Amino acid sequence: MATDLPTSQPVETEVGSYFITNYPAYSVWDNSYVSAAHDVLHREPDRSIPLGIYTHIPFCRKRCKFCYFKVYIQQNAKTIQRYVQAVDDELQRVSKLPAIRDRRIEYAYFGGGTPSYLSSKQLLQLRDRLSQSVSWETAQEVTFECEPGTLNQEKVKTLREIGITRVSLGVESFNDEILKENGRAHLSPEVEKAYGWIQDVGFPQVNIDLIAGMIGETDDNWHRNIDKAIEFAPDNITLYQMELPFNTIISQEMKEKNAGAPVADWPTKRRWVNEAMERLSEAGYHIASGQEMVKNPETDRFIYRDNLFRGHDLLPLGVSSFGHIQGIDYQNEDDLNKYLDRVEAEEQPINRAYVPTEQQKLIRQFALQMKEGGVDTGALKEKFGVDPLDQFSEALQNQSDAGYLTVEGDQVKLTRKGLLQVDSLLPEYFEPQYRRIRYT
Repeated sequence: MATDLPTSQPVETEVGSYFITNYPAYSVWDNSYVSAAHDVLHREPDRSIPLGIYTHIPFCRKRCKFCYFKVYIQQNAKTIQRYVQAVDDELQRVSKLPAIRDRRIEYAYFGGGTPSYLSSKQLLQLRDRLSQSVSWETAQEVTFECEPGTLNQEKVKTLREIGITRVSLGVESFNDEILKENGRAHLSPEVEKAYGWIQDVGFPQVNIDLIAGMIGETDDNWHRNIDKAIEFAPDNITLYQMELPFNTIISQEMKEKNAGAPVADWPTKRRWVNEAMERLSEAGYHIASGQEMVKNPETDRFIYRDNLFRGHDLLPLGVSSFGHIQGIDYQNEDDLNKYLDRVEAEEQPINRAYVPTEQQKLIRQFALQMKEGGVDTGALKEKFGVDPLDQFSEALQNQSDAGYLTVEGDQVKLTRKGLLQVDSLLPEYFEPQYRRIRYT
């Protein structure tokens, strides 16, 4: 494969998506493939492929300045009730289709937005309604994203009651001034209370998110963040490096003011994450990917990510939700009113889709598994009938020579240098026409 990309990242943080979660880019999905998505839902599936569910809850107390997801702020109870009903209706219909019917749910993820924006009563309603169509009682993992300020003791108990096994708490920073400057809705006292309730109730896994490079971040404060995270001692700690996709408030302000990024540059963010990895390793954590540190690699597995990165089935529910069924990618309507109207009209609310080639499926799985720190190319060779070491020989050689990875037998292993900027390395494995296009 010919390569024409430098295997390095820009120094300054520029506007654009950097964090890669799919291939080809979402921007190539369109409505010309929607019929293929409908067709695959009406076909008998390969039932050996695990099935999960992603449910998007788009409501938030406020929009963070760095957020690029589809969210709606300060919605009233009537709108939320209508939305919960629509998600239930959507699932009832799709669960009767051949591709989903009678299949066991192996993993589930409630993302947003802010799933914990829902009240305890609304959460119980959501569980009761969805469970009439599918059950996640036997799922290996059910993850629920939480914003600290939306939690109370009753709601945390409700999360345990409805079967949540993995809570992900969006801490981002323990510094109140930085939280305010970046538009977060919560402050550190709410983090302390929320984490206490989570610990009291008890979940098999608890994750906290931190972001390196937020507006106002300093060396001293970043180190205090890591010390505080170690004090909390969650099972998993996710370390993101701040990026600025096109539709964030920060990106819009940069454009209006014709100004540079107010967040840390990439070398600083990589250094901070590296320092966090070092400090957390000393505290007994293990590197699970370029973003994740875990206490116990044997038990603290992120099953949703493992399945997503291997192309397994993921049924999307809710507005703007992304999914992947039997090799076909698709996304629901990305406007709340359009989504509600289509579901209430008893339509499948698919907005756009994509049918990847076998080559593109190989690239996707190879690239995403690189983010875990290494790839067993033998497993991919068996699955696709193509040897990734031959397919990607030039890119692998380039990145090996640059010190980003090593190749030993069938195993590709990223070095720490490669792991800290793995997303910037992945486009070299892409087909030429998809290397420089807008990601989202």
